Amino acid sequence: LAGQAFGLIALTLCVAGFASKRDDRLFFLLLFANVAFALQFAMFRSWAAAAIAALIVLRIHWVRRYKGSAAVMRIMAGLTVIAAVLTWSAPRDAWALAAGLIGTYGMFMLEGIAMRWLLAVAAFCWVISNLLVGSIGGTLAESLILVTNLITIVRLYRARRQD
Repeated sequence: LAGQAFGLIALTLCVAGFASKRDDRLFFLLLFANVAFALQFAMFRSWAAAAIAALIVLRIHWVRRYKGSAAVMRIMAGLTVIAAVLTWSAPRDAWALAAGLIGTYGMFMLEGIAMRWLLAVAAFCWVISNLLVGSIGGTLAESLILVTNLITIVRLYRARRQD
């Protein structure tokens, strides 16, 4: 039950972030949402997903300071792989690893619409990861994040055409 509660907390924070057109607000809300996701995965004893979600907190902090830095992005990707290797327990962990790596590239190297497209792919990977551990709250959260992100992409395309 605690895992589901953390998933719902993360849901609230992520939807608010992805609904924002401002990247800085998105990053800020995602930072706290990933603390909740890490706790959720820990409650479900999905240690690789928990470790990767916890690392995403660091990734968001670093992105705010080192946006566009390929070197820092590679360090973050390396830490993500190391965390996955050290906590790997089943093939299902590949979905969390894929989500972590895709999101890392997107957040460091892209912005705006392009970043959100990769974050949508990462959200899809997290949906699968949540389904495989049996997290109703997490699955709902990531599914709604995916849809909200896609809607925001459409909003950004429309805003671009109006400019």
